Amino acid sequence: MKKTSTRLADGRELIYYDSRDDVVREAADRRPLDPTVTTSEVRRDPLLGDSVAIASHRQGRTYHPPADECPLCPSEGERLSEIPDSSYDVVVFENRFPSLAGDSGRCEVVCFTSDHDKSFADLTEEQAGLVLDAWTDRTAELSHLDSVEQVFCFENRGAEIGVTLGHPHGQIYAYPFTTPRTALMLRNAAEHKEQTGGRNLFADVVEKEVADGSRVVIDGEHWVAFVPYAAHWPYEVHLYPKRQVPDLLALDEDARTEFPKIYLELLRRFDRIFGADQPVTPYIAAWHQAPFGSLDEFEGVNRDDFALHLELFTIRRTSGKLKFLAGSESGMSVFINDVPPETAAERLREVASE
Repeated sequence: MKKTSTRLADGRELIYYDSRDDVVREAADRRPLDPTVTTSEVRRDPLLGDSVAIASHRQGRTYHPPADECPLCPSEGERLSEIPDSSYDVVVFENRFPSLAGDSGRCEVVCFTSDHDKSFADLTEEQAGLVLDAWTDRTAELSHLDSVEQVFCFENRGAEIGVTLGHPHGQIYAYPFTTPRTALMLRNAAEHKEQTGGRNLFADVVEKEVADGSRVVIDGEHWVAFVPYAAHWPYEVHLYPKRQVPDLLALDEDARTEFPKIYLELLRRFDRIFGADQPVTPYIAAWHQAPFGSLDEFEGVNRDDFALHLELFTIRRTSGKLKFLAGSESGMSVFINDVPPETAAERLREVASE
């Protein structure tokens, strides 16, 4: 992998990740952009104890532009985009309309391919491996920023999820705090460790799922994917490396090599859940990594007690119908799932590639 860092016209950082070492990236951003101005602010909710990012400048962000005006496609002639060069493999840049900025963290965009009409599932294993390298590199770089405690790599896919740009891309949020979901996992891990005489919660969950087998979707040599026993979403898969590690940086070469094959197969199965004649499946793919900040508030656990894993889920519950977060989910955080996890797992096994 070759990494080339440059600056856009308004001062934001952009990084090219290339699979070939002989690629030269010298194209300049020719757009007449003013310096980026953000109004991001993090406010803490005293009742729930969580944090909310207030980012009013995002109201003016790019919204469903036509394909020939896509800001994530390479620049071509006088059609100038966020990517100055005429081609790229993988590129990462600071978001022009970030939810988090400055002392409140950082937001980046990850473009998986220059091909506007592809999706992550269409990538080759080599291309998917390069995305994994980019995620890992950005996690390493962002973890060193003073304002960052947790790095979250994710992809929103589909208009139903709220995606406003059709180009295949994901994002990285670098939070100035440990997120509520991760904090809850850490508290449960600490309680489990104390109650079981030192056993690891994540390891026990994976071991139980593998032993049961009814919800296992893919069992690879170095990764295992399963629908969790208490899945919140209609079709939800958790993907774990079999050697427990706290973050992407700690993955060994064997796991990194096998990941593209396993992950691409999962994404392709998701697109076949509802039938070949149905639109592509909207989903969220979310990497869960251990925080890089202090874990003193989670007494009894450290970073090595956390387990890196990816959670992939769709809000579509059946053909033409979405799972809405209504009263119980939005008002009380109590999910109601219409699809039994065992049924979801069976369907995801049925649509395996031949």
